[in-house]
This record gives sequence, structure tokens and C-alpha cells, in this order.
Amino acid sequence: MPAGRSTFNKRKKEQARQQKQRDKAERRVQRKSEKPDEPVDEMAELRQLAEEQAALFRVEDESDSA
Repeated sequence: MPAGRSTFNKRKKEQARQQKQRDKAERRVQRKSEKPDEPVDEMAELRQLAEEQAALFRVEDESDSA
């Protein structure tokens, strides 16, 4: 006795649901692996960059006055 259309549709729907679950789990794992291990202190990075730029300007100013 062949399976009816409703059985076929139910099977396809269930397969699609399972695939969506697998895709979602894969994206979750990928996001977790992309996260940085340690928290980033943005203010500290900005201060360091500002100090480096200030040092460059000081070097340029000293060479101009010499």
C-alpha cells in the first residue's frame, strides 16, 4: 500500500524542521568560537592609540624646532 500525499508532506516538513535545527546549532557554535576569549578593554586601547599618536606629534614638533 503506497504512502499518501499527507505522509510525504509530513516527512518533508519534519526533515526541513530538523535541518533548520542543525543549521541553527551550527551557527550557534560558530558564533561561540568567534567570540574573543578575553574581554576587550576599549578605553585602554583608545588611550594607548592616543599616546602613540601624541608621541608621533612630539617627534615631529622636535624635528621642526631643531
